[in-house]
Amino acid sequence: MLLTKPEQPVENAIFLVRADPIICGHSTEARNLAEAALALGLKNVHIVSYPIETLQNSSLPLKDLATISPYSEGISMDRPEPVGDYKVLDGRLGLGIGGHIVDLLNKFSGKTMIMDLYLVPHGMMVMQAVNSFKNSGCDADVFTVGEAVGSDITNVVGNALAEGRLGAAQLVLSNYLEHDFPVAVSCFTKDLIVEAGRKVDAKLGTNFTAQLESRVGISFPAIDTSAYIKIEEDPERVEEVLSKRGLEKDGYVMFLSRIAPAKGVDDLVAAWKECSLRGKKKLIICGNGPAKEQIKQETEDMDDVVVFDDISDVEKGVLMHGCYAWCLPSKPKTEFVETFGIAVAEKMLAGGLGPVITTSTGGIPEATGGYCLEHEAGNVEALRACLNKVAEMTDEERKTLSDEARNFAMRFDRAEILLRLIRSAVAEGQTQAA
Repeated sequence: MLLTKPEQPVENAIFLVRADPIICGHSTEARNLAEAALALGLKNVHIVSYPIETLQNSSLPLKDLATISPYSEGISMDRPEPVGDYKVLDGRLGLGIGGHIVDLLNKFSGKTMIMDLYLVPHGMMVMQAVNSFKNSGCDADVFTVGEAVGSDITNVVGNALAEGRLGAAQLVLSNYLEHDFPVAVSCFTKDLIVEAGRKVDAKLGTNFTAQLESRVGISFPAIDTSAYIKIEEDPERVEEVLSKRGLEKDGYVMFLSRIAPAKGVDDLVAAWKECSLRGKKKLIICGNGPAKEQIKQETEDMDDVVVFDDISDVEKGVLMHGCYAWCLPSKPKTEFVETFGIAVAEKMLAGGLGPVITTSTGGIPEATGGYCLEHEAGNVEALRACLNKVAEMTDEERKTLSDEARNFAMRFDRAEILLRLIRSAVAEGQTQAA
């Protein structure tokens, strides 16, 4: 049993999230938090997510199911089915998920941490489940953590303000603050959320801004640092994984993320066409997403560019370790702004000689700490200059930058992130109780 304080045992954890096979940083984060909770001795650890069929019928980018690594024994992956029939027009899936959380709480003994990642609609499911105990006269020893990535709140608030439907904005912000400990994945994200609250206050005369400023904490995404650090300890495995993909260590530049306009992959292809690395290295574009077919068509005549849409969890870190440089030229778009950059931090932890090339979009600087080659977002010439600069760097220079990046990224270790969340949430609960 994990003790954050002698009088505050925490025995169970529930993480509600858009989990695998969705290609989403929160999917990885929930896995890491669950694994950390298990390693720290919690009795019951559950990840609650959506039925596979529901995900396959959505427009979300998905991994090949065969490429997903299993969870450790002791972690339960729960995918509750919707409740109700055709007469219930909407909300059946939310009812199924919220009801499942209630079922878990009825079974558990001891204090339970419930964390929802990507607030909308998960925050409402969680708080509805918790409030059902309060309203029924039962008791649940539970504290709640609501993690907002930014777009989950700003998307709803922005649309609500634009359409004059302010009630939806008020619902989302109120639900966020209803959690015992509302957190954001970066300082940039918190600033976005506070600004959203300020706009709602200006329209409704509410008091969200002050509450958001004082109560919202920062919780950077949790990463399994040890899994990336140990990659370099097995060079034979690295060579084997690369060989199966037709690659050689230090022989390729790598992009890994959703293949979408906001990730800047189009800029990378454009910069690659005339950079000094062409003819010397390959460019591999790893991922899936709405722009995949467009990128495939654009690069079909470029024999030094390969698109991989089936990279497994196991391969990912090895490919990051072995690359000549790793590039995420993310740029702000109406539909998406990078609020942290989990893959950036993962690459930094994977080590190797290859430095990170990226932009200062959104929360990315909080992930890199400046230990990267940075270019102006959307500027193809500046991106090409970064690729050319890497080509001019010595191996020693690249290694120095890579080592500094790894040292910085160790702060995102999943066990430390989880412990800070628990301690902060318990302290917040004690403050409110007092």
